[in-house]
Amino acid sequence: MIDDVVMANRFRGFLPVVVDVETGGFNSKTDALLEVAAVLVDMDDEGLLHRGETIRYHVKPFEGANIEPASIAVNGIDPFHPLRPAIDERDALQRVFREVRRAVRENRCSRAVLVGHNAHFDLGFMNEAVERSSIKRNPFHPFSCFDTATLCGVGFGQTVLARASIAAGFGWDETQAHSASYDAEMTADLFCEVVNRFRDIFETSRANAPPQP
Repeated sequence: MIDDVVMANRFRGFLPVVVDVETGGFNSKTDALLEVAAVLVDMDDEGLLHRGETIRYHVKPFEGANIEPASIAVNGIDPFHPLRPAIDERDALQRVFREVRRAVRENRCSRAVLVGHNAHFDLGFMNEAVERSSIKRNPFHPFSCFDTATLCGVGFGQTVLARASIAAGFGWDETQAHSASYDAEMTADLFCEVVNRFRDIFETSRANAPPQP
């Protein structure tokens, strides 16, 4: 490993976890959370990031949730299909958070930070679902996040997920798009690619930084 480059040192103690949600609309307070996917990020011995495990759950709409037909037309989800393996919102979040907390411990980090494409959308829905579910142990920072729409605008000149993925050389499968797991995995690949391109710059700046008190 390059010196002491571990995940805990790369992002000031934060563990980046890529999250994508599929929803019944754009209003996090009123619209249903229908899918959630979290992709863990691993670091190799050279200090390079790679996409890790994907955790994904179908979610039952909370009681009284609004579902916009236009949103369903885009993501193709039938929230009430009898064969849809959906679980309650609280259960889904607790299962995701359990794996995230484990990864935080294993990487010697203090907290997770959400990575998303237009990340505040996903973070807003996650925070509202946490509040509705009265979950006390949320491993994610409540307002900080890494936005790959911004990173891809800098790195590839593209801010739309599909276009950025193509520009980065990963391609894009439209038949899988708008599922939480596929979008989260492509976002994770883009995040790792951009961060890896800055590895040498990070090493130089770290070497020039004043010692910690």
